[in-house]
Amino acid sequence: MAAYDLEEQEQLAALKAWWQENGGLVITAITLVLVVLAGWQGWNYYQRNQAVQASNLYGVVQKAAGEGNLKLVNENTGAILEGYPRTAYAAMAAMVSAKAHFQAGDLKTARAQLAWVTENAKDEGLRDIARLRLASVMLDEKAYDDALKELDATHGAGFDALFLAAKGDVFAAQGKKDDARGAYKNALEKADAKDAALRGSIQLRLDALGTAK
Repeated sequence: MAAYDLEEQEQLAALKAWWQENGGLVITAITLVLVVLAGWQGWNYYQRNQAVQASNLYGVVQKAAGEGNLKLVNENTGAILEGYPRTAYAAMAAMVSAKAHFQAGDLKTARAQLAWVTENAKDEGLRDIARLRLASVMLDEKAYDDALKELDATHGAGFDALFLAAKGDVFAAQGKKDDARGAYKNALEKADAKDAALRGSIQLRLDALGTAK
């Protein structure tokens, strides 16, 4: 029994010595873990709160756009872009705003909203859609070089046909029929064989150019 007690005392002495040497590091490590955990939970709460507030504003933007209330669209889209630019709702609101202003004939504002999406949206597909619409606005403004610059930008492979078709539209507007034919033909090659609507649209534009001389 005495030997057992001695062994136990030795173990306790060793534990005390280890704690005196390493206890500070252990407490520091535990504190850091708790701080990181609290910070992570706080960040998640902040993100959720940001998303909820942005969602509410986006709902107002959608409703205002449907009612043609551009003043309200501008105010709430601005609030989202300024206060919650990192949320998905920011790019979505800018797209809705751009459409509303385009339909109202305000191409300048539509162009600015779409440009914001191409530069800030996290979703690549949404950036590509915004770039296509931006090029379309520029085409309406007869800003052909700007439109072609947007259409030459890097984009997802799934959008190749749409970007090439849009380039064909710009070339056709410039009177560059040979370039337009080339773009439309390349667009047809890239278009999904099952996408009859897109292929038909491109073919109609190609046929409208007439035969090459």
